[in-house]
Amino acid sequence: MRPARRAPAPDAAPRPLPRWLRRSLFHPPPLASARASAEPDAAPRPRRVPRRRAPLAPPPPGAALEQLRGWFLAQGWAPFAFQEEAWAAYRAGKSGLVHVPTGAGKTYAAYFGPLAEALEGGRRGLQIVYVTPLRAVSRDIELALRAPVEALGYGLEVESRTGDTSSSARQRQRRLPPEVLITTPESLSLLLCQADAAAFFGGLRAVLVDEWHELLSTKRGTQVELALARLRRFAPGLRTWAMSATLANLGEAARAAAGEGSEPALVTASLARPVNVTTLVPPEVDAFPWAGHLGLTMLEPVLEVLSGRGTTLVFTNTRAQAERWYQAIAEARPRWRDKLALHHGSLDRDERERVEAGLKAGTFRAVVATSSLDLGVDFAPVERVVQIGSPKGVGRLLQRAGRAAHRPGAPSELWLVPTHALELVEIAAARSALARGAVEARAPLDRPLDVLAQHLVTCALGGGFRPDELYDEVRGTSAYASLSPDEFGWVLSLVRDGGKALYAYADYHKIAEREGRYVMGEGRLARLHRASVGTIVAEGVVHVRLRGGATLGTVEEGFVSRLKPGDTFLFAGRPLAFVRLRDNVAEVRPAPGRAGQTPQWHGGRHPLSPSLAEALRAEFGRAARGLAEGPEMRAAGPILAAQAALSALPREGQVLAEVCETREGHHLFVYPFEGRLVHEGLAALLALRLSRARPATFSLAVNDYGLELLCPERFPFAEALRSRATFDERGLDDDVAESVNVTELAKRQFREVARVAGLVHQGFAGQQKSARQLQASSGLIYEVFRRHDPDNLLLAQARREVVERQFERERLRSALARLRASEWVLRPVSRPTPLGFPLLVERLAATLSSETLLERVERMKRQWAAP
Repeated sequence: MRPARRAPAPDAAPRPLPRWLRRSLFHPPPLASARASAEPDAAPRPRRVPRRRAPLAPPPPGAALEQLRGWFLAQGWAPFAFQEEAWAAYRAGKSGLVHVPTGAGKTYAAYFGPLAEALEGGRRGLQIVYVTPLRAVSRDIELALRAPVEALGYGLEVESRTGDTSSSARQRQRRLPPEVLITTPESLSLLLCQADAAAFFGGLRAVLVDEWHELLSTKRGTQVELALARLRRFAPGLRTWAMSATLANLGEAARAAAGEGSEPALVTASLARPVNVTTLVPPEVDAFPWAGHLGLTMLEPVLEVLSGRGTTLVFTNTRAQAERWYQAIAEARPRWRDKLALHHGSLDRDERERVEAGLKAGTFRAVVATSSLDLGVDFAPVERVVQIGSPKGVGRLLQRAGRAAHRPGAPSELWLVPTHALELVEIAAARSALARGAVEARAPLDRPLDVLAQHLVTCALGGGFRPDELYDEVRGTSAYASLSPDEFGWVLSLVRDGGKALYAYADYHKIAEREGRYVMGEGRLARLHRASVGTIVAEGVVHVRLRGGATLGTVEEGFVSRLKPGDTFLFAGRPLAFVRLRDNVAEVRPAPGRAGQTPQWHGGRHPLSPSLAEALRAEFGRAARGLAEGPEMRAAGPILAAQAALSALPREGQVLAEVCETREGHHLFVYPFEGRLVHEGLAALLALRLSRARPATFSLAVNDYGLELLCPERFPFAEALRSRATFDERGLDDDVAESVNVTELAKRQFREVARVAGLVHQGFAGQQKSARQLQASSGLIYEVFRRHDPDNLLLAQARREVVERQFERERLRSALARLRASEWVLRPVSRPTPLGFPLLVERLAATLSSETLLERVERMKRQWAAP
């Protein structure tokens, strides 16, 4: 790394072109992409920092921002109005939110205000913290934040501090903190665990949080809110700014970043960043659609797109789908193999970094990826994005489209590939919602007490706290604005002495009162807490390693447990044969030919988002009125015509239901178009409420479009649907709890709650407990609470999270209200319709048979088509 240039003298005589600007124009610093190209596989070299750094030479008051504008000009840019607005708002002492399209320059909009202040302050020490949810992109962010500092010749230090940072670098940063620090939510919380945290952060002036839409409605977002509240106490006058590109509830999101009671600045811009959307329409559309049946039959059209110039990002919705598409492309075009790559979160980090470096360098023709490349990375050589299947959300589609032509004002080229015929209508709805900018809202979580319990221990370890002060501090966040004194006291008791049920166990006496302050000493419990900081709770994983070779990545324990020696599977883009499981490592060897199966990772499928669900209902309504237009709807014409002929197409304000008798029994199909998770809750709820009126047993099936109830005997479905009580929101939580085994689901969900709250520990690095061990430990605590402390607030939280996550409770409540107010169109049909057929396939896929699913579907199609 080059030594920093000397700053221009404050009293230098005016020149037509300042020296710093001439140096930047004629000797510009290497761009981030150029550095990555030169050393695509190399990690950044450790920065040599002297024990005592030289004092800074500040520019004249007010000159720093003008110099940064000059740096913009040197890059061939001109500041946008929204960037100037953000810089002015920061200088005026405001916190806020920068919400502009991806690739428009929001990073420098949020950064240059604090940077100008740091340059003019002329002092050493930590002044700016930049929080990113992805540690994999911290290196790129570091290069972007460092570029203007080095070009202007100032000696400010810009460094990263994540889980990948070496221990020696972390120790040095504690002694000599850089002026600008890039970190993650977890690493920020670890820094708050330092006994001298108040002094370390005392000179902090600004915290910038990237990808706020990704964090806001998660426990990681809650963790960030609590950390920001703590930092505001350590550094009065601190300003906090969040950055996002895909949010609907901007005011709420801005308040969450700035803190409750503040008046945040909201910086937005309607920059023209067009998204050119093209759908790859299948040559033939089957009138018997079922999920995934198009799949790789769309390979040839995708290969045509990949033949274009530049790099293409091929996004899939699951890791298993990414593995299959990568392998299919490589087999179809073997001469491309050296120019193809695979990227998802279960691959080894070294391999992911190799792919990211190659993307920056433009060495790949195509990279098949999941959401692991959705966020925060600027890959300039990427010219187009291909989305396999529906994105299931408008914000996700915008985020992925923004990876192409990642330059202000440049249009994004987006190609959509349906994986089943009905998805043509879903893609048409996505295109319509995209044109309207109908992105989804993200709200802060409501009082997750497990995150608060972890934060209390962090604060005790990081210098201690007074309960009344910390209570006021915590209530300054959006997530805990309604936290009651009793709830806070309950959490404090839990971490102080284990609460009502665990007080007899010393391991749960984590903090102690000393002269009115709660503190935590060093020792085993402190080490365990530091090892467990964070809110990400993954399924238990097993490392996959070539026998006598490199580690390829991880798969989930459940998948490996079903393998026998010799079984083949597809992983890391290659067919592998399982050899043995030893010490949490699955040893494998290369397998000849094709693999027999692909790992299925937990939580693979995204449900339909509220915005896209609304757009889908509108699209069917237009089709019912004969107003459907666009290539997708024209291609879906045979399906829509068959649906209208056999039953009906629901208009807006209507709900379509169908009843049908087959050899299996009496079927009810309902199509609310609310998404898979809502339909799971709705199906269970309807089965319970209908069986109360008349005892019956139902089999259930759901997808994103509707639900099926199957009764072996004839059932009066029409009468039940006419009853308003069937869709009453009152008693929803109790009925859902009765309709499914919420107790068992809550017991599994409690594993996450217990881990975040610090009641169970996953172990130290390299010695993590398995998912089975964690489940056993959390299950024991769950039973202790259930028997001896049934009103335990963490038990209530686990039950609440099950209903919210499993069935999207608030959406389910809204759906019930809509269904009760809608006009019902009930159609008796002689056989399942195009909308009902996928639900039959969904149920068939869950049953055992000597026939393959494809054979059973083909047999059903022949029966369906028979007169």
